[in-house]
Amino acid sequence: MNTLKKMQVLCDYAQYDLCDYVAPTKESSPNLPGIYQATSNGCKIPLFKVLMTNKCMNNCKYCVNQSKRNFTRLELKPEEIANTFLNYYNNDYVNGLFLSSGIVKSVDETMENLIETIRLLRKNYGYQDYIHLKIIPGASKDSIKRAMSLADRVSINIESGTESGLNEISPNKNLQKDIIRRFKWINNLSKRNRNLAPAGSTTQYIIGANNESDEEVLSSVNELYKKINLKRSYYSPFESVAGTEFENHENCDNKRSNRLYQADALISQYNFKLNELIFNKEGILIEEDPKYASALEMDIFPVDINSASYKELIRVPGIGLISAKKILKIRKKQKFKNIEQLKKIGVVTSRAEKFIKIDGSYQSSLNF
Repeated sequence: MNTLKKMQVLCDYAQYDLCDYVAPTKESSPNLPGIYQATSNGCKIPLFKVLMTNKCMNNCKYCVNQSKRNFTRLELKPEEIANTFLNYYNNDYVNGLFLSSGIVKSVDETMENLIETIRLLRKNYGYQDYIHLKIIPGASKDSIKRAMSLADRVSINIESGTESGLNEISPNKNLQKDIIRRFKWINNLSKRNRNLAPAGSTTQYIIGANNESDEEVLSSVNELYKKINLKRSYYSPFESVAGTEFENHENCDNKRSNRLYQADALISQYNFKLNELIFNKEGILIEEDPKYASALEMDIFPVDINSASYKELIRVPGIGLISAKKILKIRKKQKFKNIEQLKKIGVVTSRAEKFIKIDGSYQSSLNF
């Protein structure tokens, strides 16, 4: 099989690793394998996204690449990936690389192949733009340090928030030893040298493949944000794959992963505490926007727009981080008089009005 055909297959398999991409359109991308439109700060950035190989010694029960699954296994050499990527890059098809891999023979050998690919790009070909590299769970500290010296961002797929949950879906891995310990190494290396993976680290959870609750997942990611300076987490809803041990497992509703993203933003950006989020008795986020559900349970509302603190403002449904800062800036010069003034600065007033007063006047009533 030639390089282009192998590339097509391995780019398709790379879709299971998330990195803020949306599917490319015919207008935005040429008809070439592996081009994904990543999103960053509202901008679309085309990345070349590929697996080095779909061969894997692990038996993750949900995974398309699991060792027991019967399908065609392919592998690309570092030179093949580097040359194809540079062709894309030099033709302005992509602005960066996202590189991941199954595990061939050993973690150490796989890491060496990944590192060699980005070493070729950096040292031999002089490429200095964006690289995101997946770290294999169980990788050595030395290989992680070398990877971080070459990549802008690194990530490790945690998959599950608890040891028992990980054992359900990936029995070859140990959560604390193979994953959390590696995240701690990444964090410590970053603290000592800010030039190592300057864009930080990310992770990914598989949602709905085991019996883990949303509360357990969010408790896990909350610890990662606080203790190892994680930059971003992704929540991948489980989808069954034919030929895997979980092929008859029920798929996860995308609404669940969407609610997790919303709750994650409250924790990572709005400084919500985990106990401010509302879960049902099974520990699953209730079927409501998490910020709105939390607001209904808080005893601080309604708050007055002209006197509320920043912390209180960002807890109002319909008021985001930017609009809260605008409120603080504007009210230093003049008081808000009506709700139309809030609408003009980006507040979603239809959601906010139940939770606010303006200059002492209620905008709507809270019906609990």
